[in-house]
Amino acid sequence: MKNNQVKYAVIVAGGSGVRMGGEVAKQFLPIGGLPVLMHTLQVFYDYDTNLNLILVLPNSQFDYWEKLCVEYNFNVPHQLIQGGASRFGSVKNGLNSIPDNEAGLVAIHDGVRPFVSEKVIHESYLTAAKEGSAIAVVDLKDSIRKVEANGSSQFKNRDEFRLVQTPQTFQLARIKSAFLTEEKPYFTDDATVYENMGWEVRLIMGNRENIKLTTPEDLSYASFLLAEKGKII
Repeated sequence: MKNNQVKYAVIVAGGSGVRMGGEVAKQFLPIGGLPVLMHTLQVFYDYDTNLNLILVLPNSQFDYWEKLCVEYNFNVPHQLIQGGASRFGSVKNGLNSIPDNEAGLVAIHDGVRPFVSEKVIHESYLTAAKEGSAIAVVDLKDSIRKVEANGSSQFKNRDEFRLVQTPQTFQLARIKSAFLTEEKPYFTDDATVYENMGWEVRLIMGNRENIKLTTPEDLSYASFLLAEKGKII
């Protein structure tokens, strides 16, 4: 890689999997013969084996995750950190595990987005190094309308909007400073926490396959994608 700054990736996986309709949290559900979360960690490791991987999980899931790692002989090196009461708290815990005097870059990524491309990961670090931040987004394909309180709706130009993904990558010092603030209701992602400091976020093009696995239909699509890549085990 051209950029030689120390690089971290905080993988956040605190979902309960309620919308999947099962007892097992969605990050542990198998696709292509491996739990979702293992695919996600693997793509970051394949991008750069020197990357410092931090996995944030609820403390109650530590034993189960470690059991899965043994069962699947999963050896991608990573640090396990306890999650918080919210996504904001979980990301903050992940960031706090990085030494305060450490300079470099950190990508923050949803554990249930296993199809991020290595190209997007690379571009996110490259842009964040230059600009301070890099937020993966994709164009909207469908028309959109804004629904009013009275039930009416207004057409909006979809070219003025983007769908936000992860990774959301930042210069370490800046994002750690941003997360020193108290959590606010409008913090919908890491970019809004960064933006709260008055800093402008930079957008990069994500990859459309990089969906967040949330419903049973998403798992079917995930299996299709893996089959196309020849990664069904």
